[in-house]
Amino acid sequence: MNFVKRMGYDLKHNYILLLMLLPGIALFVLFRYLPMYGLLISFKNYQLFKGFYASPWVGLKHFRAFFSDPYAYRIIRNTFLLGFYNILFSFPAPIVLALILNEVRRPGFKRFTQTVSYIPYFISTVIIVGLLKTFLSTDNGVINNAIKALGGQPIVFFNEAGWFRTLYIASDIWQSVGYGSILYLAAITGIDQELYEAARIDGASRFQNILHITVPSLLPTITILLIMRMGSIISVGFEKVYLMYSPATYETADVISTYVYRTGMTGDANIGKATAIGFFNSIVSLVFVTGTNFISKRVLHESLW
Repeated sequence: MNFVKRMGYDLKHNYILLLMLLPGIALFVLFRYLPMYGLLISFKNYQLFKGFYASPWVGLKHFRAFFSDPYAYRIIRNTFLLGFYNILFSFPAPIVLALILNEVRRPGFKRFTQTVSYIPYFISTVIIVGLLKTFLSTDNGVINNAIKALGGQPIVFFNEAGWFRTLYIASDIWQSVGYGSILYLAAITGIDQELYEAARIDGASRFQNILHITVPSLLPTITILLIMRMGSIISVGFEKVYLMYSPATYETADVISTYVYRTGMTGDANIGKATAIGFFNSIVSLVFVTGTNFISKRVLHESLW
């Protein structure tokens, strides 16, 4: 009853604000909820000329076909590993950078460092991968020139499967660490400065201030962002992987999103199977989000819901 009264009050007194929400809600429904109806294709033998409704039902055929595919294990393994390494290395990087920048006492140097670290985020993925290929070129690449100067043999980085994950994670950190630190820096500015003053009076060092004041104060923000990041642990970005990988690196580079593209857009163009794989991807992401949220709520008493 209280909810009904609250809704009535909002409709009467805050109707202008509610009207402002309508375009956003409409776009969200149009581009997020209505396309979910297309998931039914994963249970159909979709045929372009028969259309969505006339295509015959096949049940779980596409799911069985995917899990019986000899490359299914490799694809799932690569996707999980890239997502896990991304969280293990890329997620803490902005936190560390924010803690370091917060300790910088020279405003000019701090602004310069922030600007330099932000810039890669605004560079397109195509250019990022192009820069990587230029730097790692076997002809005039900076890295291979240094290896040759030290007496080593040049490495064809983009044709060796063992280097793919390292290049992917390292470039992701370089591109996103500066922009990702903005939120943590904003959270740090909201910490009560009297806590630091009291700690200094008690003889705490700068490192102890970070360990016992800054990090605990950032914990709610870190927890929420980690829960959100866990939802994308197997939703590895298609664009960057597609630009970086090649048949020579499929062993470590081929992930669910690239496999879905090849299945649905090339060869036999099996749209039903591609949709089934995407559906599986979404279900696993949902399980990770809800599981992480449940654990966080029980252990840290912080959660999204």
